[in-house]
Amino acid sequence: MIHKNVRIHDTAMIEEGVEIGSGSSIWDHVHVRHHAKIGEECIIGGKSIIAYEVQIGNRVKINSNVYICYGVTIEDGVMISAGTIFTNDRFPRAATPDLMHLLSSAPDEETCSTTVKAGATIGAGCIIGCNLTIGRFAMIGMGSVITRDVPDFHLVIGSPGRSIGFVCRCGQLLKRFADIENRSPEVDRSCPSCHRKYSVDIELNVKEHRDSWDG
Repeated sequence: MIHKNVRIHDTAMIEEGVEIGSGSSIWDHVHVRHHAKIGEECIIGGKSIIAYEVQIGNRVKINSNVYICYGVTIEDGVMISAGTIFTNDRFPRAATPDLMHLLSSAPDEETCSTTVKAGATIGAGCIIGCNLTIGRFAMIGMGSVITRDVPDFHLVIGSPGRSIGFVCRCGQLLKRFADIENRSPEVDRSCPSCHRKYSVDIELNVKEHRDSWDG
């Protein structure tokens, strides 16, 4: 089902069984495979590919040349920047061990899923491994290679990606972990931009203080 209030570029390819919510825009040369689901008020940038049965929430922004493979779930309010690639197979091979038969591309017991939680941002040119969870409002820097789970609100950079600090819901860097002296039991931090408050414990788990804001 495609809602009437959806903009789809003439060059986009939308297969059967796709659902697209109200207010979403699908730009040039996008390919959305069968039975994918795209929520309301989403933007799918030019030349991106959404594989079959991918689940995308509401108000998600996907820039150009993004590849989202089977098994990926994108929750509400996520941003995926240009050139990001998702993967779903830990042991990929084109053919059988004797090289006599081409292997199917259909999911099998080795196919893994990945979830990007609400509010997260993935920077340009990232590669996302499989069987992972990227936490709520996490921020992944451009060009990073993600091979392990990313906790809520963590800022991750590098190849392989590593947590270097934590960020606010609004995206501001709140603290670098290297600046937390002696790994004290708990560090409190207030966002200089929106004034939301957070604390981080000795295990580097970030907790938001919901009583510090009205959202």
